[in-house]
Amino acid sequence: MRPRDDQRSGRGLDRADAADAIAEGVRGVGPGEIPARLCDVAVELLPVTGASVSLQSDGMPVQLGASSAQAAYVTEIQATLGDGPCQSAAESGTPVLACDLTTGRDAQRWPVFAQQATAAGVRAVYSMPLGNDTVCVGTLDLYRDTPGDLNSRELHMARLMAGMMTVALMALPHAEEAGEPGDERWLSGLAADHDHVYQATGMIMAQLGVATDEALARLRAHAFAHGRTALDVAHDVVAHRLRLDQD
Repeated sequence: MRPRDDQRSGRGLDRADAADAIAEGVRGVGPGEIPARLCDVAVELLPVTGASVSLQSDGMPVQLGASSAQAAYVTEIQATLGDGPCQSAAESGTPVLACDLTTGRDAQRWPVFAQQATAAGVRAVYSMPLGNDTVCVGTLDLYRDTPGDLNSRELHMARLMAGMMTVALMALPHAEEAGEPGDERWLSGLAADHDHVYQATGMIMAQLGVATDEALARLRAHAFAHGRTALDVAHDVVAHRLRLDQD
């Protein structure tokens, strides 16, 4: 039997609150909506103004969902630059807390990302790895419009959210599993846009005669130089509206 509210406290209460909020947040929605709903739950439970969730694929974050257009955009900035708290958390497998992107150590660690994130209205980023002690499969990225740290309870809740989000995402049906007609598979459907990045990378490899890493770097450099996201540039390359060998 579940303990009464007045019998639960501290970390037990955090876990129960998170589980209840997640269950309520995803009730009645299809697989394709779950990542964004989980981001909404994170914003409800934590002192943040936005959240996004991404899986890592070949060193690039593939965004599955976000709580707002701002959160989605800042995640795409990190994908375009190949740099930022999200990338650092994915590489290290540990939480990365950028508590003040306006000045000091955090602004110096990711100077270009910090400038672009603050221009978009984000002043702090907390990136939580998804996965386990040995494998990081992605990140839960939390955004705030004012500088500041997470206290110990808030950090614990953020870790709990990341752990529960990992379980929830991995439990969703995959592309090869049968489903109802018209039911979009969660990963193949949500990450479809990022297929354009890989397709565009292959086209750039052929155009420039370079390896995969160099082709992706060229795509990112073009996007950064023109104030666009890597995903936007990839769409143009795939649609034959842009050739990087003509830059």
